[in-house]
Amino acid sequence: MIFRRNRGSTGRGGTQAVREPEPGVEASSDSRSLEELLEAIESETRANRGQHDPETDLRLIRLRHLAGIQLLHRAPSDPDFAAADTDALPDAPGPVEIGPADLTPEILRAAILRDGCLLVRGLVQKDEALRLADDIDQAFQARAAHKAGDSAPEGYYAEFDPEPQFRRLMERPWIEEGGGVLAIDSPRVLLDTLDALDRVDFPAVVHGYLGERGAISAEKTTLRKADPSVPGAWHQDGKFLGDVHALNLWLSLSRCGDEAPGLDIVPRRLDHIVAAGTEGMALDYLVSDETVKEAAGDVDVLRPIFEPGDALLFDDLFLHQTGSDPEMPKPRYALESWFFGPSAFPNDYSPVAV
Repeated sequence: MIFRRNRGSTGRGGTQAVREPEPGVEASSDSRSLEELLEAIESETRANRGQHDPETDLRLIRLRHLAGIQLLHRAPSDPDFAAADTDALPDAPGPVEIGPADLTPEILRAAILRDGCLLVRGLVQKDEALRLADDIDQAFQARAAHKAGDSAPEGYYAEFDPEPQFRRLMERPWIEEGGGVLAIDSPRVLLDTLDALDRVDFPAVVHGYLGERGAISAEKTTLRKADPSVPGAWHQDGKFLGDVHALNLWLSLSRCGDEAPGLDIVPRRLDHIVAAGTEGMALDYLVSDETVKEAAGDVDVLRPIFEPGDALLFDDLFLHQTGSDPEMPKPRYALESWFFGPSAFPNDYSPVAV
């Protein structure tokens, strides 16, 4: 998989991600408060659930973007992560595996500080995960039809344009090359995904873990269909995200790790960015196998088996790669989404409230 170079960091000032509009371009004229926007989102989501009126879907995405901007303006100055509940962790080597009913911000923090990640079995119900995988296929087909100028089912692909103070999305060719589609460009699928996560109170866990209400970004939430022919590349996302306050949700929507590409992981806490870009590496944020072995120390590099609906949670220091083998018979479907604290939101990224 190919990754972009780091564009810089906002540090701890949430409003730094919001720029003045370009000359001649007006900022959003929506003057509603964060509370009013969140109330509108909740009301319209209830009315739209199960119907998916395409215009309402687009309006909900815009409302979430506007609310995300408000979150940046109101970011706390110095939030702290949840206190780690180390007593709740088993003595067995990681990664820790739990069910959604046992997921708390405190257990999540403890697992990340010890093992670098937490594996949540069945975060989303299997049948719902499989439906989302089918929807990813629909999104891919709708994008192809859009590019060809053909008609496609409404709601599965509509390119998102951020508010004027944010740069236009440039990631689409790179995301497509890596076997993905930006979730923000598929309103129906993104809203169904957020709805599924809301039903298990996952946003509350994120907010509690970060110590502030988190938001996703248009640039780093991806619907992925990973082909077995594409090799993995070891990396830490912090190498190109910069200084962020963040949590990653990697949600499997198909069985993977054996019959389809999964994840190779180093299940231990790293407190720094390891050396990358060594001789022979194509990009300066990729990590060599030798460095991975050194970073792993006495723990084994693992390739877990994921069932549809299983989730791996980790932060920007976690060392991992797509675990792929050309002989695998199936592609892997997954959602990859970073939740950022507004206090340290990546520079130039477009926020979307959850």
